[in-house]
Amino acid sequence: MNTHEGKTKKTKLVYNGNLKLYIVPRWGDYPLRRVTSVEVEEWLKTLKLAPSSRAKIRNLMSTVFRHAIRWGWLNQNENPIAMVRVSSKRKRIPVTLTAEEFRALFAVLPDRERAMGTICATAGLRISETIGLKWGDIDFQTGQANVLRSVVDGAVGRCKTEVSQQPVPLDALTLDKIQYWRAITLYASESDWVFASDHAFGKMPVWAISSLQKVLQPAAKRAGITKRIGWHTFRHTYSSLLAETGNDVKVVQELMRHAKVSTTMEIYTHARMEKKRIAQSKVVDVLFNRSPQPVVVQ
Repeated sequence: MNTHEGKTKKTKLVYNGNLKLYIVPRWGDYPLRRVTSVEVEEWLKTLKLAPSSRAKIRNLMSTVFRHAIRWGWLNQNENPIAMVRVSSKRKRIPVTLTAEEFRALFAVLPDRERAMGTICATAGLRISETIGLKWGDIDFQTGQANVLRSVVDGAVGRCKTEVSQQPVPLDALTLDKIQYWRAITLYASESDWVFASDHAFGKMPVWAISSLQKVLQPAAKRAGITKRIGWHTFRHTYSSLLAETGNDVKVVQELMRHAKVSTTMEIYTHARMEKKRIAQSKVVDVLFNRSPQPVVVQ
């Protein structure tokens, strides 16, 4: 039974990991018809995982049952996982950088990682999409990038969703940073990877995890940033600032290339406390005829 057909390599790795670590050890010896909705639901609650991870395990189990129905091993209405309730809502607000932290970090990053971070933070690309760029994907005349591929653990594949493959605008400052990197890299032809690996002699891009552990996180420590950041922190920062600066939710959805507007709305739900406090104080000022309070930047 192939539940991985049409999936990206990263998704396949997640599926295989969830099957081997969680589903098979607990349910591998169960006949399909013995699995009940309540039992699965109670089991999922015991897993010390993020809500989104538990939701993925639930969805994978449902996929297994749908395949069993398709092949005639179960009847049409015999998918107990369809009735399993599990929340995928985050327990913690994603880590973002303040403008001051962002500038402090960029001041100590080497040229390559500075260019990578610029794309993630000003265009909202995922790191897998950023290292998947080739110079021919960037149109310096029109100021946009064509996001055509994703690179995960050295494997070139499709982007996360079809929506992710939409072209993204690039600000003039972003283009300047990228052009500066192109002027100093050894791999600058149209067919070269924008962030080619010296170890692979330019034939493959850098590995995101290696760059994270060896460059980005040590640089953050030198910059005095105590938050535990990753490459995705730049995308979270971008999405948060898009929401905070009063942009229309549909514009934010398209810039973030979210397939579902509900994903974008979650960004709005987690607006920073400073913004909430400022908005609240303005109401108090009016109600009690108070002089406007000074804005304190956290």
